[in-house]
Amino acid sequence: MSTLYDQAMEEMIGAIHEWFDEQGKRSDLDKTVKRTTLQMGIFDDILLDYRPGRTTVDSLDLGLDDDLKSRNAGPFTEEQVRSEIQPQLADVIRKRVNELVDTPLIDYRFTFRGKFPTTEGKLQVTLFEYMNEEKKERLLERIHTYAEQKLENGTYPTKPLESFFLTRHLLDPKLFPKPNIAWILAQYDRIQELNKGRQDALAEHRGNIIRALTDWAENQFLPQYYDIQSSAYRSNEYALKPGAVLVQNEPHGEVENHQQQEAEPIDLLLYAAVMILRFEPSYSKPTGLTFLELAKQLGSSRAARMMTEGSGTYAKEDMYVKNEQVECTANDVFSTITVVIRKEEASAYEQALAFIIRLLKQGFPKSYKIKLKSKVKQYLPIKGLAKSDTHRFFANALEYPNLHPLLEEYAREAIEEFEWYGDTEGEKNCMPGSYATFGLGLADEGYSPLVEFYMGEVDEEHQLVQDKFTVAFAEKHGVTPGSIPALVACLRRSTDSLKLKIQPELENEEKLALMVQQINGLETYEVERVIYPIWGKVEKLAGLARKAEGKRKELLLEILQAAGK
Repeated sequence: MSTLYDQAMEEMIGAIHEWFDEQGKRSDLDKTVKRTTLQMGIFDDILLDYRPGRTTVDSLDLGLDDDLKSRNAGPFTEEQVRSEIQPQLADVIRKRVNELVDTPLIDYRFTFRGKFPTTEGKLQVTLFEYMNEEKKERLLERIHTYAEQKLENGTYPTKPLESFFLTRHLLDPKLFPKPNIAWILAQYDRIQELNKGRQDALAEHRGNIIRALTDWAENQFLPQYYDIQSSAYRSNEYALKPGAVLVQNEPHGEVENHQQQEAEPIDLLLYAAVMILRFEPSYSKPTGLTFLELAKQLGSSRAARMMTEGSGTYAKEDMYVKNEQVECTANDVFSTITVVIRKEEASAYEQALAFIIRLLKQGFPKSYKIKLKSKVKQYLPIKGLAKSDTHRFFANALEYPNLHPLLEEYAREAIEEFEWYGDTEGEKNCMPGSYATFGLGLADEGYSPLVEFYMGEVDEEHQLVQDKFTVAFAEKHGVTPGSIPALVACLRRSTDSLKLKIQPELENEEKLALMVQQINGLETYEVERVIYPIWGKVEKLAGLARKAEGKRKELLLEILQAAGK
């Protein structure tokens, strides 16, 4: 055993020294921590994973074998690891850390853990813990300075890297053992407010907030009340601990009102749930629902209200309307609007549209879906669209011409790139405002500017329904002075699957001239995108140009020139 023990110790100590030696050679330490004042050091948690002959030391623990029973039990007992191995490894780590405490390599706190196969099974222990009080105080000072200057009194967008660190620091019990929950949530709100005009950056900021809150919920808050079975391959399973009781002072307001000092840790869990449900992809939403359910199990009356009434962000009169003609109910937590049409007439749809527009203007999730109760089942004459309640509501409303101006107002408010109705997915993904825009575009060429606006926001990499509309639009209106601007706008956002049968119309020189006039000034790649659904590859159009004569030849050559050919 002594030989085996010595070999194991030599392997583990060698792996520890190798890790520290490699990190000590890095030339980017100062540059890394100077990116933001909110990073005191690079490493705060390291794991030694002892596996005879292939021991590793890393900052990542993939945990891929945590659910598997080891085929071969480890050579040591748990007691040997705790009483003999841990103290020796701790001495080695302590000496190496002492050499580096004032360098950017080590964060204000540093934990070195070990994972060992033992005769009793897999064992994970803390080998060494370190706290640099001087770095900690400096970091706290920087956090408060940043919050005051960049968030509370700031007016400019912030950097995602800053929110990556700040969101985690604010939930760190070593930094904030008695956190001011209302203040923390106010900082998260302010980050989003300052970055609301930068879509990609805002998504990154929100992702940082959600990941920090999820980590806090699963590793700090929920373990106080639940026994948690975690797995790398499936969702966590939660079992309420016997006698677990949520101690809180329920404030009179709702979770979104963070100015109140009565805010409790449970509010962080509810905030996380709302963020996940509103902004994360559909595959993440079960986590948000789980957080709500767990909070409800703990006795949170606010969680129960949120599941039936919404987050409380909006005034109750804006979330519920009922009269003889229509009943509308909204829930921002689930991004759902329920519409009950009591009388099938224009006034009922007018009131429902006004209800939706008012909510959108106040920031209601644009990726919502409608649950419709109506005797009418009308759909747009466009193949390939989802036969959803949301589709049906707008198709029904479009049957009333006097509502068309209101439908345009709705569409312009709803249209937003990278957002989709909550009841569409895959090939039928639909940007908010699609059904109203498509219906109006088919009804009247006068709504072509709306179609152009819509197409300018389409993300053609994640949406195909614009192709379906383009076919219907061309069949309805053809190539005319009124339709050609919208038609070209549609083609610029088309996919390779679109085939548009308007080539016969473009045999007419006047109509072809309209096309040439419309594509002048476009980028060459955009011109190629316009050409492909009509003529196919540019080479095919070039062949047609060679055979053409007179004015038609000139026009085709002009198109080829615009395409850079």
